[in-house]
Amino acid sequence: MRFNPFVFSRTFLLWAILGLLGGLIAGVYWIVLEFLTHKIALFEGLLVIPIMAICGFLAGLVIHLIGDPGEIHLIVNNIRFNNGKLDPKNNPSMILSSLLCVASGGSLGPEAPLVQVTGSTGTWFGKIFRLKGEELRSMSIAGMASGFTALFGAPLGGSLFSLEILHHKHAVEYYKAIIPALVASSFSYIVFACIVQLGLGAVWKVPIYEYSGIFDFALAVIFGITATTIGWLFIYCTKFFKSLFEKRPIPIYIKTLVGGLLLGIISYYLPITRYFGHNEINTLLNHTYSIKFLFLILIFKIITISITVTSGWRGGFIIPLFFVGATLGLIIHYFFPSTNLTLAIISCMAAINACVTRTPMSTTILLATLTGFSYFIPILFASLTGYFLA
Repeated sequence: MRFNPFVFSRTFLLWAILGLLGGLIAGVYWIVLEFLTHKIALFEGLLVIPIMAICGFLAGLVIHLIGDPGEIHLIVNNIRFNNGKLDPKNNPSMILSSLLCVASGGSLGPEAPLVQVTGSTGTWFGKIFRLKGEELRSMSIAGMASGFTALFGAPLGGSLFSLEILHHKHAVEYYKAIIPALVASSFSYIVFACIVQLGLGAVWKVPIYEYSGIFDFALAVIFGITATTIGWLFIYCTKFFKSLFEKRPIPIYIKTLVGGLLLGIISYYLPITRYFGHNEINTLLNHTYSIKFLFLILIFKIITISITVTSGWRGGFIIPLFFVGATLGLIIHYFFPSTNLTLAIISCMAAINACVTRTPMSTTILLATLTGFSYFIPILFASLTGYFLA
């Protein structure tokens, strides 16, 4: 078979253009999200409770009137069983409802909405050029990767995440999509960085880690086991609140209203548990809290994520889980001050996320990028611990 440079150039250009579109969508979404967040944040004190309840009600009303955009498992099923086709008709509902949920202070981040919107954009783009089968599926996965990468600033991590999130047993089936995902992710990151004036470097400022010996790997595993236990607690907590919200069939806007009310009450008493944790992680790391307060943060952050997920609010829980892991790392270091603080924090962040999302490879790369932690192996040990004990 003779190599045809025109075919290569055409496919490369399609991946690149899709990445540019994904970065543009993510950039505009982020600007609108920040604008809404600042406006809603003007309501302080007791006003936090009614404003979150109102935003929850409005988000539910959007879903009720425009259509249910679905959850991440719907994306997974469409990739696996619907020839990789993601329906863009639900994008308006997802965009509007998630903006209200994330901006008002729900404990879910914008990663899941962006993955769904950019993934369906990949499907739409592929259909324009009459792609079918594996080529169309690869475009959908590349679109997902472009949205995820834009937010986290990690093209390799975003590409691997778009494959791993399809479940570990099936991710290998789509290995052909890794190059399209990488290309789209790289172009997406460039556009997003230009739009939001994003610089290079770590987002979360953890203390500098100094390798102290082979025993650090054993500590990473021990921290990972502890964090996995908290991951199980989160899963059971989510199942508990799910059973409560599904006990009686009620309209989605009533469910999101109740969820917003509960979240507002918790946010009023524990403001650091509000929002999805992107900025709050640095607040957590840069301040000294009592051990009792750290336990309160840990417990109620798990509760707020569970309520947000099960009450119909829209968003993703990767960054909120990182926040829980960081809190657990601080608690461990309080009881065992001789341990390396940075190792404890990052190992816990990695393990709990890998436990819940089943994405050990992308979790490792994402955390290394977001924290500036240059030693991959301890993070990988912790991630694999959470993955295999999930």
